[in-house]
Amino acid sequence: MSDLRNDRPVYVTGIGRVKLCKRCGMPESQCRCQRERTAEVRPGVPRDGVVRVALDRKGRGGKAVTLVMGVPGESAEVTSLGQALKKLCGSGGTVKDDVIEVQGDHRDRIVARLTELGYRVKRAGG
Repeated sequence: MSDLRNDRPVYVTGIGRVKLCKRCGMPESQCRCQRERTAEVRPGVPRDGVVRVALDRKGRGGKAVTLVMGVPGESAEVTSLGQALKKLCGSGGTVKDDVIEVQGDHRDRIVARLTELGYRVKRAGG
């Protein structure tokens, strides 16, 4: 009787070591649990219902950017909220991976507006 785990390849010539899923032990290309997990969780977004507002300067030449992370809802709703926040602050920005980036330090304005809109808001970082 052969076990499913004994039939899987561990090393393939030309490819090298085959990466295995830690949950099911199958090769990552055949793993079903990995696909299910990535489908339900958006990358970079905490799932606790709290919207986090932070200031970031990394990788931007010292220029400050206000980040709004964890906004619940679909991508279209996050994009429209990003447009409203940029208009409120009178500055540019973007939405990347459901994280709203507004150019400049506008944490106080954004926290006040999100609180008015009924979100649970937390200032993250310094």
